[in-house]
Amino acid sequence: MQIDLNADLGEGFGPWSMGDDATMMGVVTSANVACGGHASDPETMFATLELAKANDVVVGAHPGFNDREGFGRRLIPMSPAEIGRMCAAQIGALQGVAAQVGHPVRYVKPHGALANLAARDRAVADAIVQAVRSFDPDLAVLAISGTAGEDAARAAGSPVYSEIFADRGYLSNGQLVPRGQDGAMIHDPVQATDRLLAFLESGLMPVIDGDPIALNAASICVHGDGPAAVAMAQAVRAGLAGNGVAIRPFIAG
Repeated sequence: MQIDLNADLGEGFGPWSMGDDATMMGVVTSANVACGGHASDPETMFATLELAKANDVVVGAHPGFNDREGFGRRLIPMSPAEIGRMCAAQIGALQGVAAQVGHPVRYVKPHGALANLAARDRAVADAIVQAVRSFDPDLAVLAISGTAGEDAARAAGSPVYSEIFADRGYLSNGQLVPRGQDGAMIHDPVQATDRLLAFLESGLMPVIDGDPIALNAASICVHGDGPAAVAMAQAVRAGLAGNGVAIRPFIAG
């Protein structure tokens, strides 16, 4: 049994840092790098990509709403076409910096409120997938398992990989429990690891509003922006590896 670990990294801006990217790069096998929407700037992208290259971590673009103040976790009213163009601009920005580093962008994963919107709104999901395909039909999509984002990529013929979250609660429709609601976050690394091991054994994810649901997973997201993020990621990796799960990238670097 094997699984990828991904984290949202490069989420600082100018002199303001977010999380311990250097340490997280030694834990994860894939990095979703912010590309100027909810966070980041050219120098932050460059530094993050250099860290990823040095640690042999696969890189994906992590576009989000242009909302640094809200960290991309607020829904910004936009049409699907506008969202597609926004994503294209951000993916292109990261690809440009990646060319300078010599470490290519291999996939795209939407961030925060944009990801949650794409999970439930097929028109938005289709627009994001078409933005991805405008760069390269072989550029992969990392989508929340069991959602419209996954369906849109599959329907378009794009390579699509499914992810689950180590530290987020689930609803019976496959979407994440909104932040701020009871059950949205898991803070105990032991609880998070035990849930993941049970999922990898059964394919069933517990939810807060019904019976467990069947999901697929090529990757597990461990968040990189909280004060306990590194400890959570390290505990999850150690717990999985200690139970015979190989930690490997879901896509070749």
